[in-house]
Amino acid sequence: MRKIALGLLLWIFLPISISGAVLIDNGNGTVTDTQTGLMWQKETAPGTYTWEEALAYAEGLTLAGYSDWRLPDRNELWSLVDPSRYNPAIDPLFDEFTVPSWYWSSTSHANHTHFAWCVSFEYVIVYGDNKLNDYY
Repeated sequence: MRKIALGLLLWIFLPISISGAVLIDNGNGTVTDTQTGLMWQKETAPGTYTWEEALAYAEGLTLAGYSDWRLPDRNELWSLVDPSRYNPAIDPLFDEFTVPSWYWSSTSHANHTHFAWCVSFEYVIVYGDNKLNDYY
């Protein structure tokens, strides 16, 4: 099973999300998306980071007995966005733990290598920004 640190950012069967995923709270600080097979960190990281720092945070995370965490790519992170919700635009399972802000993905911008893609759970958009900025 692939595991994702939401360095960014679940419990019991939940309603189907916009993406069609069913999220299961594993009861150990993680949530599993049964559609993608991804496991997510339930809580937002304890601070903001540059892109490099966010990568290091995820790779250094030990959670629920796993130590092979990584930062999600742009599409994986976007799969958590629920545009029917606001502030944060994410499944209620994450609501309590998600800061309505920008979150780094692991995806670098193809044309501007000093930029990476980030997702806003406040504004419901994907945006390429400078890797030196601080986000979750």
